[in-house]
Amino acid sequence: MNDIAIKIEHLSKYYNLGVIRTGTLNRDVQSWIYTKILRREDPNRQIGYNDDGKDGFWALKDVSLEIKKSERVGIIGRNGAGKSTLLKMISQISAPTEGKIYLNGTVSSLLEVGTGFNPELTGRENVFLNGTILGLKKSQIESQMDEIIAFSEIERYIDTPVKRYSSGMYIRLAFAVAAHLESEILISDEVLAVGDVRFQKKALAKMNSLSMDGGRTVLFVSHSMDAIRRLCTKGVVMEKGSLLRYDEDINDSINYYLEENIVQTSNRNVLRWTNDGSRGNGYFKPNAFSIKTDSEKIDGTKPVLIEIDCTVEEESKDLYFELCFISVDNRNIVFTASPFFDKKDFMLKKGNHKLLCSVPANFFNTKDYQVELRANIFKKSDILVTGTTAPSLFFTVDKKQNSCRFERSPFENCAPLSHWDAD
Repeated sequence: MNDIAIKIEHLSKYYNLGVIRTGTLNRDVQSWIYTKILRREDPNRQIGYNDDGKDGFWALKDVSLEIKKSERVGIIGRNGAGKSTLLKMISQISAPTEGKIYLNGTVSSLLEVGTGFNPELTGRENVFLNGTILGLKKSQIESQMDEIIAFSEIERYIDTPVKRYSSGMYIRLAFAVAAHLESEILISDEVLAVGDVRFQKKALAKMNSLSMDGGRTVLFVSHSMDAIRRLCTKGVVMEKGSLLRYDEDINDSINYYLEENIVQTSNRNVLRWTNDGSRGNGYFKPNAFSIKTDSEKIDGTKPVLIEIDCTVEEESKDLYFELCFISVDNRNIVFTASPFFDKKDFMLKKGNHKLLCSVPANFFNTKDYQVELRANIFKKSDILVTGTTAPSLFFTVDKKQNSCRFERSPFENCAPLSHWDAD
């Protein structure tokens, strides 16, 4: 047990739906007398309420888990999977309905913006308040104060009541307190998503350092698979209050979650997209975007042919497109740009065109992929923008043996990976 930081045995949590209690002490006592002593119907029962047990749900059901000291565990799952409920019980904010939790060390947690802060107190006073709650002496808190303030980067506002802080300032200070005060277990539930990107990277690096160098146990919940992959070494996947799996390798958990989520939420194979008239501008309009194949699954041992049917409304030497290939775990594998960019002697003329991009055989491993079509007029206007107007195709590659693996950023290798043709 000495090397175990958290031990969870058959943990369950049941919540009642709807309004709890009547709102007045008199009616609460009356309801208790009628139901518990007189064994009669509750006179204050809500209209439409059923006694068949359907007016509640199990947020957690029979979860058992052991986490060792210094481990960095990512907890993954869709909204409503029970992740936050689990962390609240580990943090001793709420009590379980059934089961037990054993903690070997003090816990500091970041569960919601402003949790544990008194809005009327200043940032400095809240640091002392949080440290006292953790059981630290005033001298211990004072010894860490300068580092906490410096890390939070809110020196100018540290003596201002936190009710005047923005959500980002809350997170900066709350994380700085949790990271620097001497607790053995650090819990973070998605709150870092509120901060800016630079602070998120700084916070993740700090948590990584705390675990590897300081022996701190870290539990991290996030919907950003990239953040979980960078910080955590082990993974927990949850669904509908149950623990689906606990993996020694975080990549196994991420891949399982993403693949299962995709299967359950969408038809993964979308091999053709047709413009409804809403995409494009005065320079360029995509009419159709498709993968040329006779089956739902792509044969990875053969070249993958991607066709773009488009109309050029106005000629421009600065018009170019990109095809960005994205893996199932939302990582950009690589992109390939059209050859028209910065080539005055090779420019699409006004009119209709069909462009064909041929990706070499054995380029893809066996898994699901997304390919996104982007287009713009260089330094002038965006036409098809990633995440908004850029259309996407989804395809599954099927072959007997994986022959390649891509781990680098696409921008580290911008050499042509395909051959473009235009009629």
